[in-house]
Amino acid sequence: MKIGIVGLGTMGHVHAAAYRRMGAELKFAYDADREVLQGFANEYGLEPTDSYEALVRAVDVVDICTPTFTHLELAEQAFALGAEVILEKPLALTAAEGEQIIRAARDTGRRLFVAMVVRFFPQYRRTAELVRAGELGEVGVVRLKRVAFPPQAGWFRDPALSGGMPVDLMIHDLDYARWLLGDPVSVFARRSNPIQGEPLEHVQALLGYQNGAMVLVEGGWAYPPGYFRTSLDVAGSRGLVEWSSDQPAPLETLFPKDAPPPALGLPMAGLEVDPYELELKHALASLESGDPFDVSPDDALAALKLAIAVRESAASGRVLEVA
Repeated sequence: MKIGIVGLGTMGHVHAAAYRRMGAELKFAYDADREVLQGFANEYGLEPTDSYEALVRAVDVVDICTPTFTHLELAEQAFALGAEVILEKPLALTAAEGEQIIRAARDTGRRLFVAMVVRFFPQYRRTAELVRAGELGEVGVVRLKRVAFPPQAGWFRDPALSGGMPVDLMIHDLDYARWLLGDPVSVFARRSNPIQGEPLEHVQALLGYQNGAMVLVEGGWAYPPGYFRTSLDVAGSRGLVEWSSDQPAPLETLFPKDAPPPALGLPMAGLEVDPYELELKHALASLESGDPFDVSPDDALAALKLAIAVRESAASGRVLEVA
């Protein structure tokens, strides 16, 4: 399957590097910035295309790694021209746009994979397997944390373009909570007081379940440049799983002191297997075989709706019923 990639920022590089390690047929690239496009094409040995339409017409699969506010237009165009789509999370800015993307895929008979990569991190995947096998008994409390430094690109910092931190970052752990326990019935969230002119944001959200289980999700763009911490804690009636990126040492992205900080934090240090490679292998294998994806488009939509509910609860200070 010939692959083309659009959006050549941080995630474009992450996906392209994974495809190269896999030996996948990544052939074409497109970006509106011609200088960025040529540099990217040279780095990965790709053919730059003159337009997005030209890229879509040349491939079987389009990998969309562009900013969130562009997802609807680019995905719809890819489906209309007959391509399958791998779409970097989140699915869209709004639930209505997400539903429109999914409808476009179904109406054209094309397939959509939304890259919710946390499901492919070994620690998170193994924990989910233990929960499904009943090894932990009845799960009562889950705690999930994902706090990084603020992204450098300006569009991330504008909620009208990125959805804000809950939609862009916390959505990973909200999706994981759904993967473990299904849909909650209520959401209550609190956020730090924003500082004028600063992108810093920290949110804690409590998801309540019909059976009394609860999930505490902590997310933030609040750390100094280079730091990205995650943790996982699942307590059941028969057992407990705990993992933190601070074990054995803080997860830290190091860069020269005289160089600018990275554009975006990625939780990669210490992992023997690249989860981005695992997710893309899975997506391509499922496209070729016709098997279901581990992350369905409806899963991605449900995670988006939950992230929006967290954002709304944090802004209003109210408990929201979500089921």
